[in-house]
Amino acid sequence: MPDSNLLVAGAIVLLALTFDYINGFHDTANAIATVVSTRVLRPRTAIAMAASLNFVGALLATHVAQTIAKGLVSVDQNAHAVVLAAVLAGIVWNLVTWKYGIPSSSSHALVGGLCGAAFRHGGITVIQWDGLTRKVLIPLVASPTFGFLLGGATMVAIAKLLGHWHPGRVGAWFRRLQVFSAAFMALSHGQNDAQKSMGIITLGLFSLGYIGSKTVPVWVMVACAVAMALGTSAGGWRIIKTMGHRIIRLDPVHGFAAETSAATVITLASFLGMPVSTTHVIAGSIFGVGASQRLSAVRWGVALNMVTAWVTTLPASFLLGALSYDLFGWIR
Repeated sequence: MPDSNLLVAGAIVLLALTFDYINGFHDTANAIATVVSTRVLRPRTAIAMAASLNFVGALLATHVAQTIAKGLVSVDQNAHAVVLAAVLAGIVWNLVTWKYGIPSSSSHALVGGLCGAAFRHGGITVIQWDGLTRKVLIPLVASPTFGFLLGGATMVAIAKLLGHWHPGRVGAWFRRLQVFSAAFMALSHGQNDAQKSMGIITLGLFSLGYIGSKTVPVWVMVACAVAMALGTSAGGWRIIKTMGHRIIRLDPVHGFAAETSAATVITLASFLGMPVSTTHVIAGSIFGVGASQRLSAVRWGVALNMVTAWVTTLPASFLLGALSYDLFGWIR
């Protein structure tokens, strides 16, 4: 009969890769919504590009994975139920928000689920409040804010530099340039988002005693990169519609400014080990681009609905994580 720990390890890996796959199609919109909505690339071409670059991005570093594995909660080597509950909470929240086309944060769903399950396991003291504050809560506000400011500043700079150009010439140039900005966005998405599942699997394997430290094994990196790429290939059309059409009307120059700004913020966060929300950052950048033109260009009603979803993600997934922990009582 298979060892019970081996079954639990298999369940953790399977659930984490499922989360990674769902994250891929849930967050495909972040990487390609603008390039599709501006009709610079056909949807299938954009998805193929995003899948490839998500895979590459996932292999570039492990700073975010280290934060997930050891920077947010302090759990012992018998806390595998915490890991299972965290991933289940993240999956449930992602599927619910995907179903209704709400561009919420996969990152914060996973972090909220992890903290909720850890709290249920060992109380409030197991949560590393310093790490949670510096790596999650402050970036929760700062990353979309920087995206907004950088998106607006980029758009203003483009207008100043190229304001004397004929609109047709500007459009032609930025139709080409937006392919590169979309590629940058896809690369940064893989670099930040796939690492979260790497961290969860690493934490689970450590809790079961299969690895002696919380360093991410190479096979975990590759498996998560593949799962993210496959999920990206599946697409997420409900959220693409919200991100690409309902916030503002985009043309190639707007898409370039938003993608370049968002990808810059996400890449910086990745190297700082911050599991930020790519959804929040690209949306903030799109808001900034629109507001730099005129405030009425942004559909603020849609923005309010998105902010409401963002604000509720952490507490809702925290509760889901705590409830999910009780479901796995048989393996504690």
